[in-house]
Amino acid sequence: MTSHTRPSFIPKVTLVGAGPGDPQLLTLKAVKAIASATVLMVDDLVHPEVLQHASPTARIIHVGKRGGCQSTPQAFIEKLMAQEALAGETVVRLKGGDPLIFGRGGEEQQHLRAQGIAVEVINGITAGLAAAQGLGIALTHRAYAHGVLMITGHASPTHTNQYMPAIDWAMIARTAHDCRLTLVVYMGVQTASGLEQALLMGLPGDTPVAVVENASLPNQRHATTQLAQLSDLFVREQLASPAVIIIGDVLLGLHKLAAVDTPNAVLQA
Repeated sequence: MTSHTRPSFIPKVTLVGAGPGDPQLLTLKAVKAIASATVLMVDDLVHPEVLQHASPTARIIHVGKRGGCQSTPQAFIEKLMAQEALAGETVVRLKGGDPLIFGRGGEEQQHLRAQGIAVEVINGITAGLAAAQGLGIALTHRAYAHGVLMITGHASPTHTNQYMPAIDWAMIARTAHDCRLTLVVYMGVQTASGLEQALLMGLPGDTPVAVVENASLPNQRHATTQLAQLSDLFVREQLASPAVIIIGDVLLGLHKLAAVDTPNAVLQA
Protein backbone atom coordinates (compact mmCIF):
# COMPACT_ATOMS: atom_id res chain seq x y z
CA MET A 1 0.00 0.00 0.00
CA THR A 2 1.44 3.32 -1.07
CA SER A 3 0.88 6.43 0.98
CA HIS A 4 0.86 9.83 -0.62
CA THR A 5 1.95 12.82 1.39
CA ARG A 6 0.44 16.08 0.33
CA PRO A 7 3.13 18.75 -0.01
CA SER A 8 2.89 21.42 2.66
CA PHE A 9 1.52 24.79 1.60
CA ILE A 10 4.09 27.59 1.46
CA PRO A 11 2.56 31.06 1.15
CA LYS A 12 4.38 33.38 -1.22
CA VAL A 13 4.36 36.98 -2.44
CA THR A 14 6.10 38.17 -5.60
CA LEU A 15 7.38 41.73 -5.70
CA VAL A 16 7.40 42.82 -9.33
CA GLY A 17 9.08 45.90 -10.75
CA ALA A 18 6.79 47.46 -13.35
CA GLY A 19 9.53 49.75 -14.65
CA PRO A 20 9.64 53.55 -14.95
CA GLY A 21 6.36 54.00 -16.80
CA ASP A 22 6.57 52.71 -20.36
CA PRO A 23 4.62 49.40 -20.28
CA GLN A 24 6.86 48.00 -23.02
CA LEU A 25 9.78 48.00 -20.58
CA LEU A 26 8.30 45.13 -18.56
CA THR A 27 10.48 42.01 -18.46
CA LEU A 28 9.12 38.71 -19.73
CA LYS A 29 9.42 37.30 -16.22
CA ALA A 30 7.30 40.16 -14.90
CA VAL A 31 4.61 39.51 -17.50
CA LYS A 32 4.44 35.82 -16.50
CA ALA A 33 4.15 36.68 -12.83
CA ILE A 34 1.38 39.22 -13.47
CA ALA A 35 -0.54 36.68 -15.57
CA SER A 36 -0.36 34.07 -12.79
CA ALA A 37 -1.59 36.34 -10.00
CA THR A 38 -4.96 35.89 -8.34
CA VAL A 39 -4.42 39.10 -6.36
CA LEU A 40 -2.56 42.12 -7.73
CA MET A 41 -1.65 45.01 -5.42
CA VAL A 42 -0.78 47.96 -7.65
CA ASP A 43 1.08 51.23 -6.95
CA ASP A 44 -0.05 54.55 -8.45
CA LEU A 45 2.93 54.94 -10.79
CA VAL A 46 2.28 51.63 -12.55
CA HIS A 47 1.04 52.29 -16.10
CA PRO A 48 -2.58 51.08 -16.57
CA GLU A 49 -1.59 49.11 -19.69
CA VAL A 50 0.54 46.82 -17.52
CA LEU A 51 -2.69 45.38 -16.13
CA GLN A 52 -3.67 44.02 -19.54
CA HIS A 53 -1.38 41.08 -18.72
CA ALA A 54 -3.45 40.17 -15.66
CA SER A 55 -5.95 37.31 -15.62
CA PRO A 56 -9.57 38.43 -16.14
CA THR A 57 -10.38 36.76 -12.82
CA ALA A 58 -7.60 38.42 -10.85
CA ARG A 59 -8.57 40.75 -8.04
CA ILE A 60 -6.85 44.12 -8.52
CA ILE A 61 -6.27 46.28 -5.46
CA HIS A 62 -4.89 49.79 -5.97
CA VAL A 63 -2.65 50.83 -3.11
CA GLY A 64 -1.53 54.34 -3.94
CA LYS A 65 2.10 55.17 -3.12
CA ARG A 66 3.26 58.44 -4.63
CA GLY A 67 5.29 61.31 -3.29
CA GLY A 68 3.28 64.44 -2.53
CA CYS A 69 -0.04 62.59 -2.80
CA GLN A 70 -2.30 60.78 -0.37
CA SER A 71 -0.85 57.30 0.10
CA THR A 72 -2.08 53.99 1.44
CA PRO A 73 -0.31 53.39 4.76
CA GLN A 74 2.64 51.03 4.38
CA ALA A 75 1.58 49.00 7.42
CA PHE A 76 -1.83 48.36 5.84
CA ILE A 77 -0.21 47.20 2.56
CA GLU A 78 2.09 44.80 4.37
CA LYS A 79 -0.77 43.41 6.46
CA LEU A 80 -2.93 42.91 3.37
CA MET A 81 -0.17 41.16 1.42
CA ALA A 82 0.39 38.72 4.27
CA GLN A 83 -3.33 38.14 4.76
CA GLU A 84 -3.92 37.28 1.10
CA ALA A 85 -0.85 35.05 0.83
CA LEU A 86 -1.74 33.12 3.98
CA ALA A 87 -5.25 32.65 2.57
CA GLY A 88 -3.74 30.80 -0.40
CA GLU A 89 -3.85 33.55 -3.00
CA THR A 90 -1.10 34.02 -5.59
CA VAL A 91 -0.11 37.54 -4.61
CA VAL A 92 1.83 39.93 -6.84
CA ARG A 93 2.84 43.33 -5.54
CA LEU A 94 3.32 45.62 -8.56
CA LYS A 95 5.68 48.48 -7.86
CA GLY A 96 6.93 51.29 -10.08
CA GLY A 97 10.56 51.07 -11.16
CA ASP A 98 12.49 48.40 -9.29
CA PRO A 99 11.06 47.03 -6.02
CA LEU A 100 14.38 47.32 -4.21
CA ILE A 101 15.38 50.83 -5.36
CA PHE A 102 13.54 53.20 -3.00
CA GLY A 103 10.41 51.10 -3.35
CA ARG A 104 10.16 49.83 0.23
CA GLY A 105 10.68 46.34 -1.12
CA GLY A 106 13.22 45.62 1.60
CA GLU A 107 10.71 46.49 4.31
CA GLU A 108 8.09 44.30 2.69
CA GLN A 109 10.52 41.39 2.39
CA GLN A 110 11.34 41.60 6.09
CA HIS A 111 7.70 41.80 7.14
CA LEU A 112 6.61 38.85 5.00
CA ARG A 113 9.54 36.58 5.81
CA ALA A 114 9.02 37.19 9.53
CA GLN A 115 5.61 35.54 9.07
CA GLY A 116 7.00 32.56 7.19
CA ILE A 117 5.93 33.87 3.79
CA ALA A 118 8.32 33.28 0.88
CA VAL A 119 9.24 36.31 -1.22
CA GLU A 120 10.38 36.42 -4.84
CA VAL A 121 11.63 39.65 -6.38
CA ILE A 122 11.44 40.36 -10.11
CA ASN A 123 13.54 43.39 -10.94
CA GLY A 124 12.34 46.28 -13.07
CA ILE A 125 14.10 49.17 -14.79
CA THR A 126 14.54 51.91 -12.23
CA ALA A 127 13.61 55.51 -13.06
CA GLY A 128 17.19 56.76 -12.78
CA LEU A 129 18.31 54.54 -15.64
CA ALA A 130 15.30 55.45 -17.76
CA ALA A 131 15.92 59.16 -17.16
CA ALA A 132 19.52 58.86 -18.33
CA GLN A 133 18.43 56.93 -21.41
CA GLY A 134 15.87 59.61 -22.18
CA LEU A 135 18.61 62.22 -22.10
CA GLY A 136 20.91 60.14 -24.27
CA ILE A 137 23.68 60.05 -21.68
CA ALA A 138 25.59 57.35 -19.81
CA LEU A 139 25.57 57.70 -16.03
CA THR A 140 29.03 56.14 -15.87
CA HIS A 141 30.65 57.53 -19.02
CA ARG A 142 34.28 56.72 -18.32
CA ALA A 143 35.49 60.13 -19.49
CA TYR A 144 33.44 61.87 -16.78
CA ALA A 145 32.51 59.51 -13.94
CA HIS A 146 33.97 56.64 -11.95
CA GLY A 147 30.58 55.60 -10.68
CA VAL A 148 27.03 56.58 -9.85
CA LEU A 149 25.30 57.20 -6.55
CA MET A 150 21.52 56.78 -6.34
CA ILE A 151 20.08 58.59 -3.34
CA THR A 152 16.71 59.71 -2.03
CA GLY A 153 15.93 63.39 -1.72
CA HIS A 154 12.81 62.58 0.27
CA ALA A 155 14.52 62.72 3.65
CA SER A 156 14.95 66.26 4.97
CA PRO A 157 18.37 67.34 6.26
CA THR A 158 17.10 66.90 9.83
CA HIS A 159 15.33 63.57 9.29
CA THR A 160 16.54 60.69 11.43
CA ASN A 161 15.13 57.33 12.44
CA GLN A 162 16.17 54.39 14.59
CA TYR A 163 18.16 52.85 11.75
CA MET A 164 19.96 55.70 10.02
CA PRO A 165 21.25 59.20 10.74
CA ALA A 166 20.26 62.20 8.63
CA ILE A 167 21.81 62.40 5.16
CA ASP A 168 25.04 64.36 5.22
CA TRP A 169 24.57 66.13 1.89
CA ALA A 170 27.77 68.14 2.25
CA MET A 171 29.76 64.91 2.58
CA ILE A 172 27.88 63.37 -0.34
CA ALA A 173 28.71 66.42 -2.46
CA ARG A 174 32.41 66.37 -1.52
CA THR A 175 32.62 62.65 -2.25
CA ALA A 176 30.91 63.09 -5.61
CA HIS A 177 33.33 65.87 -6.49
CA ASP A 178 36.50 64.14 -5.28
CA CYS A 179 35.63 60.69 -6.66
CA ARG A 180 33.90 61.94 -9.82
CA LEU A 181 30.55 60.34 -9.16
CA THR A 182 27.25 61.04 -10.90
CA LEU A 183 24.43 61.76 -8.45
CA VAL A 184 20.94 60.49 -9.26
CA VAL A 185 18.40 61.92 -6.82
CA TYR A 186 14.98 60.31 -6.48
CA MET A 187 12.02 62.05 -4.84
CA GLY A 188 13.81 65.39 -4.72
CA VAL A 189 11.06 67.65 -6.06
CA GLN A 190 9.81 68.80 -2.66
CA THR A 191 13.31 69.35 -1.28
CA ALA A 192 15.03 70.86 -4.34
CA SER A 193 15.87 74.16 -2.67
CA GLY A 194 17.42 72.48 0.36
CA LEU A 195 19.30 70.03 -1.85
CA GLU A 196 20.76 72.87 -3.87
CA GLN A 197 22.08 74.67 -0.80
CA ALA A 198 23.43 71.52 0.82
CA LEU A 199 25.17 70.19 -2.31
CA LEU A 200 26.80 73.57 -2.94
CA MET A 201 28.86 72.90 0.19
CA GLY A 202 30.85 70.34 -1.76
CA LEU A 203 30.13 70.81 -5.46
CA PRO A 204 30.85 73.84 -7.69
CA GLY A 205 27.88 76.04 -8.54
CA ASP A 206 28.40 75.40 -12.26
CA THR A 207 28.03 71.62 -11.90
CA PRO A 208 25.63 70.47 -14.68
CA VAL A 209 22.16 69.35 -13.59
CA ALA A 210 19.25 67.81 -15.48
CA VAL A 211 15.73 67.15 -14.23
CA VAL A 212 13.71 64.50 -16.06
CA GLU A 213 9.97 64.40 -15.51
CA ASN A 214 7.89 61.31 -16.42
CA ALA A 215 10.90 59.34 -17.63
CA SER A 216 10.13 56.87 -20.48
CA LEU A 217 6.57 58.13 -21.06
CA PRO A 218 5.31 60.04 -24.13
CA ASN A 219 4.96 63.19 -21.99
CA GLN A 220 8.53 62.99 -20.76
CA ARG A 221 10.29 66.33 -20.66
CA HIS A 222 13.55 67.54 -19.24
CA ALA A 223 15.32 70.76 -18.42
CA THR A 224 18.96 71.47 -17.66
CA THR A 225 20.73 74.05 -15.57
CA GLN A 226 23.62 74.45 -13.15
CA LEU A 227 23.49 73.38 -9.53
CA ALA A 228 23.33 76.96 -8.26
CA GLN A 229 20.06 77.48 -10.19
CA LEU A 230 18.36 74.15 -9.44
CA SER A 231 15.49 75.51 -7.34
CA ASP A 232 14.89 78.32 -9.86
CA LEU A 233 14.61 75.71 -12.62
CA PHE A 234 11.80 73.87 -10.81
CA VAL A 235 9.86 77.10 -10.41
CA ARG A 236 10.45 78.39 -13.95
CA GLU A 237 9.62 75.12 -15.72
CA GLN A 238 6.92 73.99 -13.24
CA LEU A 239 8.55 70.59 -12.99
CA ALA A 240 6.64 68.12 -10.86
CA SER A 241 6.75 64.60 -9.50
CA PRO A 242 7.60 62.00 -10.68
CA ALA A 243 10.98 63.47 -11.56
CA VAL A 244 14.62 62.42 -11.30
CA ILE A 245 17.50 64.83 -10.76
CA ILE A 246 20.83 63.95 -12.37
CA ILE A 247 23.93 65.87 -11.26
CA GLY A 248 27.42 65.60 -12.69
CA ASP A 249 29.82 66.05 -15.57
CA VAL A 250 28.22 63.23 -17.58
CA LEU A 251 25.78 65.95 -18.63
CA LEU A 252 28.45 68.13 -20.26
CA GLY A 253 27.76 66.71 -23.71
CA LEU A 254 23.98 67.02 -23.43
CA HIS A 255 23.70 70.23 -25.45
CA LYS A 256 25.52 68.64 -28.40
CA LEU A 257 23.31 65.56 -28.18
CA ALA A 258 20.20 67.74 -27.96
CA ALA A 259 21.08 69.44 -31.21
CA VAL A 260 20.99 66.04 -32.91
CA ASP A 261 17.97 64.32 -31.42
CA THR A 262 15.92 65.00 -28.28
CA PRO A 263 12.31 63.91 -28.85
CA ASN A 264 9.77 64.75 -26.14
CA ALA A 265 12.21 67.11 -24.41
CA VAL A 266 12.42 70.74 -23.43
CA LEU A 267 16.02 71.89 -23.03
CA GLN A 268 16.99 74.82 -20.88
CA ALA A 269 20.50 76.29 -20.69
